[in-house]
Amino acid sequence: MSLLNEKAPEFSLPDSEGKEVTLTDFKGNKLLIVFYPGDETMVCTKQLCSYSSGFEEFQKLGIAIVGINMDSIESHKKFKEKYKLAFPLLSDPDGIICAKYDAKGLLGVKRSTYLVDENQNIVFENEVLPLFYKDKDDIMGAIQKLV
Repeated sequence: MSLLNEKAPEFSLPDSEGKEVTLTDFKGNKLLIVFYPGDETMVCTKQLCSYSSGFEEFQKLGIAIVGINMDSIESHKKFKEKYKLAFPLLSDPDGIICAKYDAKGLLGVKRSTYLVDENQNIVFENEVLPLFYKDKDDIMGAIQKLV
């Protein structure tokens, strides 16, 4: 199910510090929502570290980033600190938000990425197989064509 050109589903999820983060917090700004299968997994670590190391490039385009999966707040805290990730990781333990974004699969969370515009519409979506990921350069190349 494609969400492209649809209103982004609202969310309110705790970050790695327990602070609630909502989609509405980003209204008026662009937001890259990165759904990923799990903390401390080889491919997810490479993917999120790639986005974190290129965080300034995203910021120059006015794009904030959040990562979401079903891992706990404590897992996110350890993962974020260990790799010094520059953006919030949000915990969706019941997978409700993952399901709203069609990012929940039979084996957990799908590797899906959505760009939400200033009006909270989804203007880019990408899903890849769990063993693969789009690194910062791949995502940035696709996004630069949109902004």
